[in-house]
Amino acid sequence: MIRFGVKTSQARDYGDYDALRRVWLEAERLGFHSGWLFDHLFELPSMGPSLEPCLECWTSLSALAAETKRLRLGVTVLCATYRNPALLAKMASTLDVISNGRLEFGIGAGWAGVEHEAYGFPFDKPAIRIGRLRESVKIIRSMWTEEKTSFHGKYYDIEGAVNNPKPVQKPHPPIWIGGGGEGLTLKAIAELADGCNFIGLSPAEYSHKLDVLSEHCVKRGRNVDDIQKSWQGRILIARDEAELSEMKHKMGEIDEEHNIVGTPDHCVEKIREYTNLGVSCFMLVFPWATRDTGPMQLFSERVMPEF
Repeated sequence: MIRFGVKTSQARDYGDYDALRRVWLEAERLGFHSGWLFDHLFELPSMGPSLEPCLECWTSLSALAAETKRLRLGVTVLCATYRNPALLAKMASTLDVISNGRLEFGIGAGWAGVEHEAYGFPFDKPAIRIGRLRESVKIIRSMWTEEKTSFHGKYYDIEGAVNNPKPVQKPHPPIWIGGGGEGLTLKAIAELADGCNFIGLSPAEYSHKLDVLSEHCVKRGRNVDDIQKSWQGRILIARDEAELSEMKHKMGEIDEEHNIVGTPDHCVEKIREYTNLGVSCFMLVFPWATRDTGPMQLFSERVMPEF
């Protein structure tokens, strides 16, 4: 089954909760599978933190869980260094209960050094951050499935942690690990993840990442086909070439190789390049959605039925 989700930020236009809420409710009405936020504490332009409004993801997701009925709920991706993993397991279980089993659990090692520095989080070298991620996932999965959890690792120590109520989803919510580092992150995906989350890759780049992931899976006796695969990126969809040209002008420069751009027929062709690689979940960023959900509706009417 091919699933299409809507990815929004919580910054700029989406920093207004009512605007964020409207887009998510429209996504649910149009039949999208899921809604996704990001885990940043301020917008991240190239030079330091922005003063634009930015809503915290877990608080926002909890509110959106109450506003929606069917839409699955995710973050791409939770930063493992921002929250103690035992507490994060508890937070995620609670959200899965509140939403009646709609949580998609995305997590990663964290990459924004400026954000870590601003908020006082340690920003270690990649090997340490991936090590923290690996231990976090092990603790979280255990707390979702075991009566009590004790874990004594290099980075985290917990003793007899209890997590009730357990998640509604059994054995637990899907665990997506985001990132494309071939030596460390893909190895962690092969060992620990239910799904991989790759951002803005061309079909050729995606194919390469899957080849590397497959090698890691073979070493661990795992079939790469057992790992769900997602693609995240921008989509620019228009009814015809004239409208598309106008949207491109409004957008400015857009990399068509690494995003989905075109009329509905062109979008279907591009998406099929990814589904032929095994991608089953798309997390789509629709520009200007807080002001115009027409492209979301066009996608739901002309593209989603093809899959």
